[in-house]
Amino acid sequence: MNSHDVRRAWADRSGAYSPEYYAYHGPNETSDRLCGILDRFLDRNAAVLELGCSSGRHLASLYDLGFENLSGIDINDSAFEVMESEYPELAAAGTFYRRPIEDVVVEFDDDEFDAVYSVETLQHIHPESEWVFEELARITSEVLVTVENEGDSGDAAVTDPGVNYVDGEFPLYYRDWNAVFTELGFAEIEASVGQRDTVRTFRAAP
Repeated sequence: MNSHDVRRAWADRSGAYSPEYYAYHGPNETSDRLCGILDRFLDRNAAVLELGCSSGRHLASLYDLGFENLSGIDINDSAFEVMESEYPELAAAGTFYRRPIEDVVVEFDDDEFDAVYSVETLQHIHPESEWVFEELARITSEVLVTVENEGDSGDAAVTDPGVNYVDGEFPLYYRDWNAVFTELGFAEIEASVGQRDTVRTFRAAP
């Protein structure tokens, strides 16, 4: 699959891993984990961006915690319709972009967001679009959090990530996110390896 094919697969996604699917399951332990991380490092007026926000279950948890300057990007056509139904207050308060991550992030100013995070989203960025990681570093002024599947070893080469096909349908690219973002000037301040994902928290260089 090329980068266009990958984006189209997610734009048309229904059933498992769709906005409806995540809305049905609602906030989870990852939502709580993100709330805990951002609560420790940021004020409530911080500008926060989620990459691949889907119907907004993680952002909804942040909104309930008191964060109101929230933004999200998702390529799926139904994501924000589902959000309006399931999390209407978040949908009304937040700023959302129904376009590919690659198309949106280049439009943001340097350090536009205090925090940027992704949950099982950057792992689907095609190698042709790896330039987007530098853009994420550029727009993040304080905290960057990745919650991604890094594979068994966690040391896949950044320029040639291992790949696995989820349900035989769409690719998951294994990357070492510590290497990706420390090479872009961030410092990793904590990391934990779970059964499925590795959660990494980075701080921007002063």
